[in-house]
Amino acid sequence: MVLNFNGYFIIWNSVISILLIVPIILSVAFFTLAERKIMATIHRREGPNIVGFWGLLQPFADALKLLLKEIIVPLKSYSSLFIIAPFLGLFLSFLSWSFIPFNFNNVLIDFNLSLLVWLAISSLSVYSIILAGWASNSKYAFLGSLRSCAQMLSYEVSISLCVLPVILCSNSLNLIDIVYFQKNTWYIFPLLPISVIFFVSMLAETNRAPFDLPEAEAELVAGFFVEYSSINFAMFFLAEYSNMLLMSSLFVIFFLGGWWPFFNLNFFSYEFWFIFKICLIAFLYVLIRAAFPRFRYDQLMDICWKFFLPFNFIYLLFITAILLITDGLIIPVYFI
Repeated sequence: MVLNFNGYFIIWNSVISILLIVPIILSVAFFTLAERKIMATIHRREGPNIVGFWGLLQPFADALKLLLKEIIVPLKSYSSLFIIAPFLGLFLSFLSWSFIPFNFNNVLIDFNLSLLVWLAISSLSVYSIILAGWASNSKYAFLGSLRSCAQMLSYEVSISLCVLPVILCSNSLNLIDIVYFQKNTWYIFPLLPISVIFFVSMLAETNRAPFDLPEAEAELVAGFFVEYSSINFAMFFLAEYSNMLLMSSLFVIFFLGGWWPFFNLNFFSYEFWFIFKICLIAFLYVLIRAAFPRFRYDQLMDICWKFFLPFNFIYLLFITAILLITDGLIIPVYFI
């Protein structure tokens, strides 16, 4: 059998996709273990410690348990959409990782508008949640999906406004360029208030505590995926934790200098520093979940629309005025 150019191209893309997906799945698996061990330490109790040495095989045991469970599709659900929804959420999560640069040249897809494309893909992830709730034909699932969509759409606006000052300071929509402009000083220093708002918006965008209201135990059972089981539930779970690591990597790119090392220490590779910073932000995810109580839904929406959005607009105008007055020299030169 002779393969033409298109055949080799398809095989090469398949290999690259597998090389991208497998590390993400392994990272998510061990992130769930790290979360349980960290929370157990904070709560002064034992985490997983039986399956494998120090519980290292616990994520694989959980994955095997979910794979072996029966796939249940509710009788009165819209079965095709019910099955498509988790695939869509997982696909969009993995697709977003294609634009994340781990180094100057270590990125799968790189072009000038990579930041804009990421914003577009992240907005599409709402469809998987609303489809899951609506296709389940359950009032609890549908109400959970509506609450989740309202929360995600609100904080997507906040995240977009947080990204605009970063775009103005770097004068680029390319993620590699944004990191390059932070070689000497990271944007977290001139844009500290925006970085804090971006971090809080990350928690709400990924439905994480203390903003995990769509799946609050005392309100709507398990939220929009209450009717899902087995591999379908696992896909939603995998997409959620993948998005947490994705948002952590974007925070590192926007505000923590990406792969640039601390204090110009070049003892390790650029990829090591990038992954190390992602682990620090992921640790904050877990720490906040263990330390803070859950907000009420009205408080969650008030934070976004009454505090974050007005402040983001004012700070954006402030940064724009500084750049116009100084002809674009203050942020790139004085702070950097």
